[in-house]
Amino acid sequence: MSSAEILLVEDDMDIREGVRILLEGEGYHVTEAGNGRAGLELLSEATDLVILDIMMPGMSGLRTCEEIRKVSNVPVLFLTAKSRESDKLVGLMAGGDDYLAKPFSYAELLGRVKALLRRYCVYKGKGNEVSSGDGGYIELSGIRINRSYNEVSMNGRELSLSDIEYRILLLLMENPGRVFPAEELYETVWNEKYFYSCNSTITVHIRKLRVKIEKDPQKPKHVVTVWGRGYRFETRSPVPDI
Repeated sequence: MSSAEILLVEDDMDIREGVRILLEGEGYHVTEAGNGRAGLELLSEATDLVILDIMMPGMSGLRTCEEIRKVSNVPVLFLTAKSRESDKLVGLMAGGDDYLAKPFSYAELLGRVKALLRRYCVYKGKGNEVSSGDGGYIELSGIRINRSYNEVSMNGRELSLSDIEYRILLLLMENPGRVFPAEELYETVWNEKYFYSCNSTITVHIRKLRVKIEKDPQKPKHVVTVWGRGYRFETRSPVPDI
């Protein structure tokens, strides 16, 4: 995975240079862009991760991410000077997978990069960390998911899920009916230590997943909230929890 392709989109030349030097020192191949439009032109099927500044002149990072999501599920790590929880949620709703507020330490950046690449390369079948697996599928309630790759279809129609959405759905479908508390769900899917503030991150991704797999996202029948306990994949018509 040391040869992973990273697209760095950042208008600040000093930050861009510092991040590039750091990542190249770890063996990654870095392609640079100074604005969103240039970044979109450099995005390719070989790209394994996009590091994207939010506050850029012209096309913002949020808009750039929305355009990326039209053609790719590559993980996106936002860099931003904003650190409020609401700003983080906006980034996640735009299609981002993680969020790092400036100023940040290079150690923290590198940790986020490695975690996103590890998940993406394993579950997309890239790099030398790919598990051979059994290549099998799970099919429940009309949803068919590949255990080894980010391939999901519903009633024969292919769905486009982000890496995080795929991992949430796979975890729940591998354990139908089991309730996953927020802490266990977060630490399993994100592979990071859970804190209470992580609840909003989970909520955003669950909401986005429901938009893609539920007939009525406001009344989900597949990914169900068990109030006060967590989430589960329901294979029958859900009964409201009292």
